[in-house]
Amino acid sequence: MNTIIGLIIIAIGSLGQSSSYVPINKIKQWSWENFWLVQGLFAWLVFPFLGALLAVPDGSSLGELLTSEGAFQSVVYGMLWGIGGLTFGLSMRYLGIALGQSIALGTCAGFGTLFPAIFGGMDLFHGDGLILLIGVCITLAGIAVIGYAGSLRARNMTEEEKKAAVKDFALTKGLLVALLAGVMSACFNLGLEAGSGIVEKVKASGANELFALNPVILLVTLGGFLTNAVYCIFQNIKNKSGKEYLSVSGRVFVNNLLFCALAGVLWYSQFFGLGMGKTYFSDSSVMLAFSWSILMSLNVLFSNLWGILLKEWKGAGKQTIAVLVMGMCILIFSLLFPNLG
Repeated sequence: MNTIIGLIIIAIGSLGQSSSYVPINKIKQWSWENFWLVQGLFAWLVFPFLGALLAVPDGSSLGELLTSEGAFQSVVYGMLWGIGGLTFGLSMRYLGIALGQSIALGTCAGFGTLFPAIFGGMDLFHGDGLILLIGVCITLAGIAVIGYAGSLRARNMTEEEKKAAVKDFALTKGLLVALLAGVMSACFNLGLEAGSGIVEKVKASGANELFALNPVILLVTLGGFLTNAVYCIFQNIKNKSGKEYLSVSGRVFVNNLLFCALAGVLWYSQFFGLGMGKTYFSDSSVMLAFSWSILMSLNVLFSNLWGILLKEWKGAGKQTIAVLVMGMCILIFSLLFPNLG
C-alpha cells in the first residue's frame, strides 16, 4: 500500500512538471533567454527555498542545513545539471514537448538511476542490483520506442506540417541536444545523493520526514540557476534582448511574470513530490534506487499526453500513433516491474 501511495505522489508531481512548459506558450514579447531566466528564478530559487523551509527543525535554521557536509558537492552537481537544463529547454524548442522530453528524460532516467547505484557499490548483475538494471533497461526500451515513433512522425510529415506542430523543428539538431540534456540532467540525482547526510540530519532532528529532501533540492537547483543565469545574461548582452524585460507594457509584464511563476511551481512540483514519495519506499531499497527512473518515466508519459493534446502528433498516421502507444505501455510496465521483482 505504501508503494502505491508513493507512486501516486510522484505521479502528481510529474504531471505538474510535464505541464510546466504549457504556460510558457502564453508568454508574450520576450525572447527565449528572457522567459527562461525568469521562470528559472521561480523554479530553481523561490519555490525550492519555500519548500526547504518546511524541513527546518525546531531550534535550527535553514543556513545550518545548507552548510552541512555534502552541500558543496550538491551545488557543483547542480551546476552540471544546469547545463542539462539549458539544453533541455532547447530540445523542446527543436523537437516539441513530446519527443524532446522523451529523448532527454530517457537518457536522464538511465544515467541518473545507474550512476548513484554504481558509485554506491551496488552489484548490478545479482539480486536487487539486477532487478534495478532490468527495470532501467525496460524504461529505456519504452523511451526508445517513443523515440522511434517520433522519427516516423518526422519522416511522414511535410516541412509545413512540422513547422505547424513545432515552429523551430530540427530533428538531427534536436536529437543531439536532447541526448546532451539527458546526460547532464542525470547530475541532478547525483546531487541529491551527495546531500544524503543533510537528509539524515533532518530525520534525526525529528522534523517532518516527508520534507527531508527539500533542502538538498534547493542546493542542486541553486547550482543549476547559476549556470542558467550566466548563459541567459550572456544571451541578453549578445542579442541585446535585456531591454525586453521592462520594455513591454505593464499588462504584458504582469502576464509574463504570472505565467513564469506558474511554470516555475509546476516544474518544482516534480521534485517536491519525489522527496515525499520516496519516504513511502523506505522498506524497499530497489524502489528507492529506482525512484529517479520512475519520475522520469512518468514525465515522459505525461509529456506525450500533452503532446497529443497540443496536436504535436497531428497527421502522424495510425501506425506512428500505435508505436507511440506501445512505447507508453512499456513505460507503464517499467513502473511496476521493480515492485513485482
